[in-house]
Amino acid sequence: MVDEAAIGERFRALAGELDERRRRLWAAAEARSAGRGGIAAVARASGISEETIRRGVRELEAGHSLGPGRVRRPGGGRKPLTETDPTLLEDLERLVDTDSRGDPELPLRWTAKSVRKLADGLAELGHRAHFTTVAKLLRGLGYSLQANAKTREGSAHPDRDAQFRHINQTVEAALDAGQPVISVDTKKKELVGDFKNGGRELRPKRSPVPVRVHDFKDPELGKAIPYGIYDLAADEGWVNVGIDHDTAQFAVASIQGWWEHLGHSRYPEATSLTITADCGGSNGYRTRLWKTELQRLADHTGLQIHVCHLPPGTSKWNRIEHRLFSFITQNWRGKPLLSTRVIVSLIAATSTRTGLKVYARLDERTYPSKIAVSDQQLAAVRLHGDPFHPEWNYTIEPHT
Repeated sequence: MVDEAAIGERFRALAGELDERRRRLWAAAEARSAGRGGIAAVARASGISEETIRRGVRELEAGHSLGPGRVRRPGGGRKPLTETDPTLLEDLERLVDTDSRGDPELPLRWTAKSVRKLADGLAELGHRAHFTTVAKLLRGLGYSLQANAKTREGSAHPDRDAQFRHINQTVEAALDAGQPVISVDTKKKELVGDFKNGGRELRPKRSPVPVRVHDFKDPELGKAIPYGIYDLAADEGWVNVGIDHDTAQFAVASIQGWWEHLGHSRYPEATSLTITADCGGSNGYRTRLWKTELQRLADHTGLQIHVCHLPPGTSKWNRIEHRLFSFITQNWRGKPLLSTRVIVSLIAATSTRTGLKVYARLDERTYPSKIAVSDQQLAAVRLHGDPFHPEWNYTIEPHT
């Protein structure tokens, strides 16, 4: 009498280690050793079909190998869906193609295309494919999950690259001459108070810092306006934290503060100052107040001021963005900016292993907006445009 319990126990012990072909041959060997009724007994004990066991018996009797690494004869097994359903791949590509998102004939208009939804969409088109099969087919077609990539900079100016070369040449010449070169810009304005700040920091488990649900400006605390100056040669940052308006007057006052506190002592023999800035904002090349305030700065310091503006739409290439502002953002990640004192302290505590030092101060002065600059005031500016794009590249000389 065949001991089906023993057969079942041996099968469960080996099943995890056997592939399809070895399971078939093992079942055939057990059936042959059991004698009459062995095939039925092994089928009951292991759950393997009798036909599969008979096929294994025939393979044992024939004594030929399928070849290294094979578990079936060539051509054996279920045919791929792409062969039995020749339009499957074409319809799948139509569903997943972003250009056909608005096609009214497709079932997945304006929806996020998960593999489950794609499988449902294929079913509506008359195909039968499990979502795991859809995922496998997509990998075969070269698809993968992709996020958006910020690469478009808007309409590129035809002289974009030439302006970058001009800026680099101007900066290198100034640095070689031992003259100061700074990159300037306004960092993102920050709400002051117990508001959520992006990022995470280490804290005891399940004890996040509680912050407000809605990000509405607190009328008493207001907002902070960090204007940064990055010294390229010294790898040093200066941030003037304003609380009023981001105007050209505020921008130049920030540069003057850097010069009086750091620049003058670091460059006592300086005769010129080179500034690289964005095309827009408080230091934009079209802003009249920016130029009249730079004239006031030149007269105050006695420095010849060279200004180079980055081409339109390229503000992310401003060196201050990735040499200073990015590290400030990393340093205060996950920390609510509860007060201007906290903001100044966090900025001043920013440093890097490569030697970046940052200084910060609070600027509580008022800077009126919409200051009108007359033609006569603008004409009094000793401004000399460079031959190449004089609107972007110019020099302001002191009156004395």
